Amino acid sequence: MANVRDLKKDINYVLGDIIEAVYVWEYANTDKDTKKSEAIIDEAIETFDMLIAKVNEKNVENKKSHFKSITNELEEKGNALINKINKLG
Repeated sequence: MANVRDLKKDINYVLGDIIEAVYVWEYANTDKDTKKSEAIIDEAIETFDMLIAKVNEKNVENKKSHFKSITNELEEKGNALINKINKLG
């Protein structure tokens, strides 16, 4: 089972990199409207808060499957956010 600290770091790195990618897109496209890109940043922050809250839950029956589901959710939500960044055009 992955260390809880490592899982928190993964969540932070993945969502931090996604936010950074949005900032890079905004910097490269200064002539475009940033409402959609700002919405992606807001969604990444909400996802971060939600996943960290799930990691910090204390009353979990099967910790291994709980943390595995958090890892899978991070991957799914991260891929969805990356797809949104790619569609910003």
